[in-house]
Amino acid sequence: MWIKLLKEKKDEDWNIGHICHTLENRRYGEKVIAYAESHDQALVGDKTLAFWMMDAQMYTNMSIFSERTDAVDRGMALHKMIRLLVHALGGEGYLNFIGNEFGHPEWLDFPRKGNAESFQHCRRQFSLVSDELLRYQFLENWDAAMNNFENNISWLSAAPAYTTRKSEGDKVIIFDRANCIFVFNFHSSKSYSDYQFGVRDPGKYFLALDSDEQRFHGHARLAKNQEFFTSPNESDNCAQSLKIYLPSRACMVLQKSSE
Repeated sequence: MWIKLLKEKKDEDWNIGHICHTLENRRYGEKVIAYAESHDQALVGDKTLAFWMMDAQMYTNMSIFSERTDAVDRGMALHKMIRLLVHALGGEGYLNFIGNEFGHPEWLDFPRKGNAESFQHCRRQFSLVSDELLRYQFLENWDAAMNNFENNISWLSAAPAYTTRKSEGDKVIIFDRANCIFVFNFHSSKSYSDYQFGVRDPGKYFLALDSDEQRFHGHARLAKNQEFFTSPNESDNCAQSLKIYLPSRACMVLQKSSE
């Protein structure tokens, strides 16, 4: 789905309902392994998600000292959002192909007659993610934070997500799972102040995961350690709702407080 979207659709033409339906469409009670990109998409003849979005700028603008271009900003933001959306909404297991978690720029090509038995692309360059002068580290930071959070919350073993909002106009997806609310704003330029949405489980929530943090190559538009309280205002067929600031091309997870 994601490669097809990137190849054929402009960001503003992404169909939010179709994305949700694709990730949620499975037989009742059937467990599913979800993935954003597969082994096949990393092989010669195709491109990884990161390369589809950032293309040649992965060779010229991944240094932290290079210009922070629109292409790199877009690619890194969507890379993070896509991976969390698939992880949390797509099923009961999450599959990653080695190197894709930090946006490995090149394809895999095993030695064969067609490439003169070359080993040039028969590798994964882990040096990229360990180099503090390159931006790959930020994607790795996000992947680690996402997986560590899931280890603590265990949403993969929880009941399937319940989607409360799929807004084509706002380009927003909101769902709850495992006492957490997952919020995604895919709009390329619109941020929303006091964005109201329905909450099925009223109470106090706090900001647990934010793709816009600087350690994830974000713009730090959200204050850390924020707390949110539901109010008795109906929205999305829910008796209670929350209001938050929702930055463009960013996602967050609000976790319900035990207090």
